[in-house]
Amino acid sequence: MAQVTGTTWSNSTATFSMGTNVREDLEDVIWLLDPMDTWASTNLDRVDATATYHEWLQDNLAPASANAQIEGDDAGFSTAAPAERVGNVLQIARKTFIVSGTLEEVRKAGRASEIKRLGTKYLKELKRDIEYALVRNQASSLGGAATARSCAGMESWIEGPTSTSHSAVSNVVAASTLAGTATTPGFSGGTLVAPTDGTTTAALTESALKMALGGAWEDGGDPRVILASQGVKAQIDAFTGVATRFVDVDRTAKASIIASANVYVHSYGSPSMVVLSRYTRSSVALCIDPAYWAVAYLRRPFMETLAQTGDAQKKQMLAEFTLICRNSVASSKVVAIA
Repeated sequence: MAQVTGTTWSNSTATFSMGTNVREDLEDVIWLLDPMDTWASTNLDRVDATATYHEWLQDNLAPASANAQIEGDDAGFSTAAPAERVGNVLQIARKTFIVSGTLEEVRKAGRASEIKRLGTKYLKELKRDIEYALVRNQASSLGGAATARSCAGMESWIEGPTSTSHSAVSNVVAASTLAGTATTPGFSGGTLVAPTDGTTTAALTESALKMALGGAWEDGGDPRVILASQGVKAQIDAFTGVATRFVDVDRTAKASIIASANVYVHSYGSPSMVVLSRYTRSSVALCIDPAYWAVAYLRRPFMETLAQTGDAQKKQMLAEFTLICRNSVASSKVVAIA
Protein backbone atom coordinates (compact mmCIF):
# COMPACT_ATOMS: atom_id res chain seq x y z
CA MET A 1 0.00 0.00 0.00
CA ALA A 2 1.10 3.57 -0.61
CA GLN A 3 -0.11 7.02 0.25
CA VAL A 4 -2.58 8.42 -2.24
CA THR A 5 -1.13 11.16 -4.40
CA GLY A 6 -2.11 14.62 -3.22
CA THR A 7 -2.72 13.59 0.41
CA THR A 8 -2.33 16.49 2.80
CA TRP A 9 -0.27 15.23 5.73
CA SER A 10 2.08 16.28 8.54
CA ASN A 11 5.49 15.65 6.98
CA SER A 12 7.07 19.06 6.52
CA THR A 13 9.33 17.83 3.68
CA ALA A 14 6.49 16.72 1.41
CA THR A 15 5.42 18.83 -1.56
CA PHE A 16 1.82 18.96 -0.36
CA SER A 17 2.32 19.34 3.41
CA MET A 18 0.72 20.88 6.45
CA GLY A 19 3.96 20.48 8.40
CA THR A 20 4.56 24.21 8.58
CA ASN A 21 1.13 24.62 10.18
CA VAL A 22 1.64 22.08 12.96
CA ARG A 23 2.53 23.39 16.41
CA GLU A 24 5.82 22.18 17.84
CA ASP A 25 5.67 19.60 20.62
CA LEU A 26 8.30 20.93 23.06
CA GLU A 27 8.15 20.17 26.77
CA ASP A 28 7.98 23.29 28.92
CA VAL A 29 10.77 22.15 31.24
CA ILE A 30 14.58 21.98 31.16
CA TRP A 31 16.07 18.76 32.52
CA LEU A 32 19.33 19.96 34.03
CA LEU A 33 21.74 17.31 35.28
CA ASP A 34 23.14 19.00 38.38
CA PRO A 35 24.84 16.65 40.84
CA MET A 36 25.55 18.83 43.88
CA ASP A 37 27.23 16.37 46.26
CA THR A 38 29.82 18.89 47.43
CA TRP A 39 30.77 17.41 50.82
CA ALA A 40 33.64 19.72 51.77
CA SER A 41 32.11 23.08 50.84
CA THR A 42 28.79 22.03 52.40
CA ASN A 43 29.93 20.42 55.67
CA LEU A 44 33.12 22.16 56.76
CA ASP A 45 33.09 25.12 59.15
CA ARG A 46 32.87 28.56 57.53
CA VAL A 47 34.86 31.49 58.85
CA ASP A 48 35.49 35.04 57.64
CA ALA A 49 38.73 36.22 56.08
CA THR A 50 39.86 39.86 56.03
CA ALA A 51 42.81 39.71 53.62
CA THR A 52 44.00 37.77 50.59
CA TYR A 53 46.28 35.63 52.77
CA HIS A 54 44.60 33.95 55.73
CA GLU A 55 46.75 32.67 58.63
CA TRP A 56 46.27 30.60 61.76
CA LEU A 57 48.33 28.79 64.42
CA GLN A 58 48.64 25.06 64.92
CA ASP A 59 50.37 23.09 67.64
CA ASN A 60 50.81 19.51 68.81
CA LEU A 61 51.41 17.87 72.16
CA ALA A 62 54.76 16.27 72.87
CA PRO A 63 54.73 12.48 72.81
CA ALA A 64 53.85 10.88 76.13
CA SER A 65 56.92 9.70 78.02
CA ALA A 66 58.06 8.47 81.43
CA ASN A 67 57.70 11.30 83.97
CA ALA A 68 58.87 10.51 87.50
CA GLN A 69 60.46 13.20 89.66
CA ILE A 70 62.55 13.20 92.85
CA GLU A 71 60.78 14.47 95.94
CA GLY A 72 62.01 17.93 96.89
CA ASP A 73 63.95 18.39 93.66
CA ASP A 74 64.32 21.91 92.23
CA ALA A 75 62.55 22.36 88.90
CA GLY A 76 64.45 22.73 85.66
CA PHE A 77 63.07 24.47 82.60
CA SER A 78 63.20 23.91 78.88
CA THR A 79 62.48 26.49 76.20
CA ALA A 80 58.91 26.15 74.96
CA ALA A 81 58.50 26.05 71.19
CA PRO A 82 56.03 28.56 69.69
CA ALA A 83 52.95 27.39 67.84
CA GLU A 84 53.49 27.02 64.11
CA ARG A 85 52.10 29.88 62.04
CA VAL A 86 50.71 28.74 58.69
CA GLY A 87 48.42 30.21 56.07
CA ASN A 88 46.69 29.77 52.74
CA VAL A 89 46.07 32.06 49.80
CA LEU A 90 42.56 33.18 48.94
CA GLN A 91 41.40 32.19 45.49
CA ILE A 92 38.84 33.98 43.32
CA ALA A 93 36.39 31.78 41.42
CA ARG A 94 34.16 33.40 38.80
CA LYS A 95 31.32 32.63 36.37
CA THR A 96 29.92 35.15 33.88
CA PHE A 97 27.16 35.34 31.28
CA ILE A 98 25.44 37.92 29.10
CA VAL A 99 21.80 37.83 27.91
CA SER A 100 20.36 40.03 25.18
CA GLY A 101 17.35 42.17 25.96
CA THR A 102 15.35 40.41 23.26
CA LEU A 103 16.03 36.90 24.60
CA GLU A 104 14.97 37.96 28.08
CA GLU A 105 11.62 39.26 26.75
CA VAL A 106 10.57 36.62 24.21
CA ARG A 107 8.50 33.64 25.29
CA LYS A 108 10.81 30.71 26.01
CA ALA A 109 10.38 27.01 26.69
CA GLY A 110 11.05 25.77 30.21
CA ARG A 111 11.67 29.14 31.88
CA ALA A 112 10.29 32.62 32.05
CA SER A 113 13.65 34.35 32.54
CA GLU A 114 16.92 33.40 30.89
CA ILE A 115 18.82 35.48 33.45
CA LYS A 116 17.32 33.53 36.35
CA ARG A 117 17.96 30.20 34.62
CA LEU A 118 21.61 30.95 33.96
CA GLY A 119 22.04 32.53 37.40
CA THR A 120 20.88 29.34 39.10
CA LYS A 121 22.93 27.12 36.80
CA TYR A 122 26.19 29.04 37.10
CA LEU A 123 25.96 29.47 40.87
CA LYS A 124 25.78 25.68 41.10
CA GLU A 125 28.78 25.38 38.79
CA LEU A 126 30.66 27.89 40.96
CA LYS A 127 30.05 25.77 44.06
CA ARG A 128 31.35 22.69 42.25
CA ASP A 129 34.49 24.60 41.21
CA ILE A 130 35.06 25.60 44.85
CA GLU A 131 34.71 21.96 45.93
CA TYR A 132 37.20 20.94 43.23
CA ALA A 133 39.78 23.39 44.61
CA LEU A 134 39.23 22.28 48.22
CA VAL A 135 39.82 18.54 47.78
CA ARG A 136 42.42 18.36 45.01
CA ASN A 137 46.23 18.41 44.97
CA GLN A 138 46.36 22.08 44.07
CA ALA A 139 49.35 24.15 45.15
CA SER A 140 48.98 27.59 46.72
CA SER A 141 50.20 30.62 44.82
CA LEU A 142 50.37 34.30 45.72
CA GLY A 143 49.73 35.16 42.08
CA GLY A 144 50.70 38.36 40.35
CA ALA A 145 49.61 40.97 37.82
CA ALA A 146 49.11 38.28 35.18
CA THR A 147 48.69 35.20 37.39
CA ALA A 148 45.67 34.22 39.47
CA ARG A 149 46.00 33.46 43.18
CA SER A 150 45.25 29.86 44.17
CA CYS A 151 44.64 28.09 47.47
CA ALA A 152 46.19 24.77 48.43
CA GLY A 153 43.78 21.83 48.60
CA MET A 154 43.41 19.00 51.09
CA GLU A 155 45.86 16.74 49.30
CA SER A 156 48.56 19.38 49.57
CA TRP A 157 47.99 19.99 53.30
CA ILE A 158 48.08 16.34 54.41
CA GLU A 159 51.84 16.10 54.51
CA GLY A 160 54.57 13.84 55.73
CA PRO A 161 57.01 11.29 54.42
CA THR A 162 55.16 8.65 52.45
CA SER A 163 55.35 5.29 54.18
CA THR A 164 55.27 2.08 52.17
CA SER A 165 55.49 -0.27 55.15
CA HIS A 166 51.98 -1.45 55.92
CA SER A 167 53.01 -3.68 58.78
CA ALA A 168 52.71 -0.99 61.45
CA VAL A 169 51.02 2.32 62.15
CA SER A 170 53.62 4.96 61.43
CA ASN A 171 52.42 7.75 59.18
CA VAL A 172 49.46 9.79 57.96
CA VAL A 173 50.50 9.37 54.31
CA ALA A 174 50.43 5.76 53.13
CA ALA A 175 51.15 4.43 49.66
CA SER A 176 49.25 1.58 48.03
CA THR A 177 52.47 0.23 46.57
CA LEU A 178 55.63 -0.81 48.39
CA ALA A 179 57.61 0.82 45.58
CA GLY A 180 55.88 4.19 45.91
CA THR A 181 57.82 7.41 45.38
CA ALA A 182 55.01 9.91 46.04
CA THR A 183 55.85 13.03 48.05
CA THR A 184 53.92 15.81 49.80
CA PRO A 185 56.31 18.64 50.76
CA GLY A 186 53.75 20.51 52.88
CA PHE A 187 53.83 24.11 54.11
CA SER A 188 57.08 26.01 53.58
CA GLY A 189 57.87 29.66 53.08
CA GLY A 190 54.24 30.74 53.14
CA THR A 191 52.95 28.43 50.41
CA LEU A 192 52.44 24.76 49.62
CA VAL A 193 53.78 22.82 46.66
CA ALA A 194 51.53 20.36 44.87
CA PRO A 195 52.07 16.70 45.88
CA THR A 196 53.71 14.35 43.40
CA ASP A 197 52.21 10.97 42.61
CA GLY A 198 55.32 8.99 41.90
CA THR A 199 55.79 6.58 39.04
CA THR A 200 54.45 3.37 40.59
CA THR A 201 50.83 2.72 41.54
CA ALA A 202 48.84 -0.24 42.83
CA ALA A 203 45.32 -1.16 43.89
CA LEU A 204 44.15 0.11 47.25
CA THR A 205 44.77 -2.39 50.03
CA GLU A 206 42.98 -2.54 53.36
CA SER A 207 46.31 -2.52 55.17
CA ALA A 208 47.27 0.76 53.48
CA LEU A 209 43.95 2.35 54.43
CA LYS A 210 44.26 1.13 58.03
CA MET A 211 47.78 2.48 58.19
CA ALA A 212 46.62 5.94 57.12
CA LEU A 213 43.70 5.91 59.57
CA GLY A 214 45.95 4.65 62.35
CA GLY A 215 48.60 7.27 61.65
CA ALA A 216 46.09 10.10 62.03
CA TRP A 217 44.67 8.53 65.21
CA GLU A 218 48.15 8.11 66.70
CA ASP A 219 48.81 11.81 66.14
CA GLY A 220 45.54 12.77 67.86
CA GLY A 221 43.07 12.93 64.98
CA ASP A 222 39.79 11.12 64.40
CA PRO A 223 39.34 10.69 60.62
CA ARG A 224 35.57 10.14 60.53
CA VAL A 225 35.16 10.72 56.78
CA ILE A 226 36.83 8.98 53.85
CA LEU A 227 36.47 10.93 50.60
CA ALA A 228 36.82 8.57 47.65
CA SER A 229 36.32 8.65 43.91
CA GLN A 230 34.09 6.09 42.24
CA GLY A 231 37.00 3.75 41.54
CA VAL A 232 38.47 4.00 45.05
CA LYS A 233 35.03 3.50 46.62
CA ALA A 234 34.57 0.33 44.55
CA GLN A 235 37.85 -1.02 45.92
CA ILE A 236 36.77 -0.28 49.50
CA ASP A 237 33.48 -2.08 48.82
CA ALA A 238 35.47 -5.18 47.89
CA PHE A 239 37.38 -5.37 51.18
CA THR A 240 36.90 -8.72 52.89
CA GLY A 241 36.14 -6.95 56.15
CA VAL A 242 32.85 -5.57 54.85
CA ALA A 243 30.07 -7.03 56.99
CA THR A 244 27.48 -9.35 55.52
CA ARG A 245 24.01 -7.90 55.97
CA PHE A 246 20.70 -9.75 55.98
CA VAL A 247 17.51 -7.97 55.02
CA ASP A 248 14.03 -9.43 55.44
CA VAL A 249 12.14 -9.25 52.16
CA ASP A 250 8.50 -10.13 51.59
CA ARG A 251 8.07 -13.12 49.28
CA THR A 252 6.08 -11.01 46.83
CA ALA A 253 8.57 -8.13 46.77
CA LYS A 254 11.79 -7.78 44.84
CA ALA A 255 14.98 -8.42 46.77
CA SER A 256 17.62 -5.73 47.25
CA ILE A 257 21.26 -6.22 46.31
CA ILE A 258 23.57 -4.55 48.84
CA ALA A 259 27.08 -4.13 47.47
CA SER A 260 28.57 -1.05 49.06
CA ALA A 261 30.34 -0.03 52.26
CA ASN A 262 28.90 3.24 53.57
CA VAL A 263 30.63 3.01 56.95
CA TYR A 264 34.09 1.55 57.49
CA VAL A 265 34.55 0.24 61.04
CA HIS A 266 38.19 0.05 62.12
CA SER A 267 40.28 0.07 65.27
CA TYR A 268 41.39 3.70 65.14
CA GLY A 269 38.77 6.03 66.59
CA SER A 270 35.23 6.50 65.30
CA PRO A 271 33.89 4.50 62.35
CA SER A 272 34.61 6.33 59.08
CA MET A 273 31.81 7.34 56.75
CA VAL A 274 32.81 6.53 53.16
CA VAL A 275 31.67 9.45 50.99
CA LEU A 276 31.66 9.29 47.20
CA SER A 277 33.33 12.37 45.73
CA ARG A 278 33.17 13.43 42.09
CA TYR A 279 36.07 15.81 42.66
CA THR A 280 38.85 13.90 44.46
CA ARG A 281 41.49 12.38 42.24
CA SER A 282 41.13 8.71 41.38
CA SER A 283 44.60 7.94 42.81
CA VAL A 284 43.92 9.18 46.36
CA ALA A 285 41.73 8.32 49.36
CA LEU A 286 41.36 11.25 51.77
CA CYS A 287 40.76 10.32 55.43
CA ILE A 288 39.40 13.51 56.95
CA ASP A 289 38.85 14.70 60.51
CA PRO A 290 36.23 17.42 59.85
CA ALA A 291 36.96 19.22 63.12
CA TYR A 292 40.34 20.35 61.78
CA TRP A 293 39.20 21.85 58.47
CA ALA A 294 37.29 24.99 57.54
CA VAL A 295 36.61 27.26 54.58
CA ALA A 296 37.40 30.97 54.93
CA TYR A 297 35.53 33.48 52.77
CA LEU A 298 36.52 37.03 52.02
CA ARG A 299 33.54 37.18 49.66
CA ARG A 300 30.91 34.45 49.87
CA PRO A 301 29.29 33.34 46.59
CA PHE A 302 27.14 36.11 45.11
CA MET A 303 25.87 37.43 41.77
CA GLU A 304 26.14 41.03 40.60
CA THR A 305 25.16 43.02 37.53
CA LEU A 306 28.00 44.53 35.51
CA ALA A 307 27.80 47.85 33.69
CA GLN A 308 25.42 47.70 30.74
CA THR A 309 27.01 48.87 27.49
CA GLY A 310 24.42 47.69 24.98
CA ASP A 311 21.15 45.86 24.57
CA ALA A 312 22.12 43.06 26.93
CA GLN A 313 22.52 42.37 30.63
CA LYS A 314 25.89 41.23 31.97
CA LYS A 315 26.07 39.12 35.12
CA GLN A 316 29.00 37.95 37.19
CA MET A 317 29.18 35.42 40.02
CA LEU A 318 32.14 35.53 42.36
CA ALA A 319 33.52 33.86 45.45
CA GLU A 320 36.82 34.54 47.19
CA PHE A 321 37.81 31.73 49.51
CA THR A 322 40.55 29.53 50.91
CA LEU A 323 40.92 26.22 52.72
CA ILE A 324 41.96 26.16 56.39
CA CYS A 325 43.84 23.12 57.63
CA ARG A 326 43.80 23.61 61.40
CA ASN A 327 46.19 20.72 61.94
CA SER A 328 47.62 18.68 59.08
CA VAL A 329 48.34 15.48 61.03
CA ALA A 330 44.73 15.07 62.23
CA SER A 331 43.84 13.73 58.78
CA SER A 332 45.55 11.27 56.48
CA LYS A 333 45.53 9.90 52.98
CA VAL A 334 46.45 6.93 50.84
CA VAL A 335 48.24 7.80 47.59
CA ALA A 336 49.42 6.04 44.43
CA ILE A 337 46.16 4.12 43.99
CA ALA A 338 45.69 2.48 40.60
